[in-house]
Amino acid sequence: QVQLVESGGGLVQAGGSLRLSCAVSGRTFSWYAMGWFRQAPGKEREFVAHINTNGFSTYYTASVKGRFTISRDNAKNMVYLQMSGLKPEDTAVYYCGRSIGSSYSSQDYDSWGQGTQVTVAS
Repeated sequence: QVQLVESGGGLVQAGGSLRLSCAVSGRTFSWYAMGWFRQAPGKEREFVAHINTNGFSTYYTASVKGRFTISRDNAKNMVYLQMSGLKPEDTAVYYCGRSIGSSYSSQDYDSWGQGTQVTVAS
């Protein structure tokens, strides 16, 4: 049973930066693509970023492209989301997920962390 634990969230001013981390348990981490999603109050969980198994291919939702960078360290079982140029609309709980499918939909992820809150001041 895989466990995912996000950390690094917090309160920042608009234009600031945060680095989120996701620690993943188990010995099969490198076999899975990973992703970051976010959920704001009253909204559905939204895809943010995806990274393939070796970290050489990434994909982002349009609203964060150029500002966020997803990366991974397979030797450490870690996934990261570097966020820069943060905007108030980025405020949400951010979740790390393990991909089991071929799309960026949340339905293609089988495991999630507990989430970490990111709040960007207006």
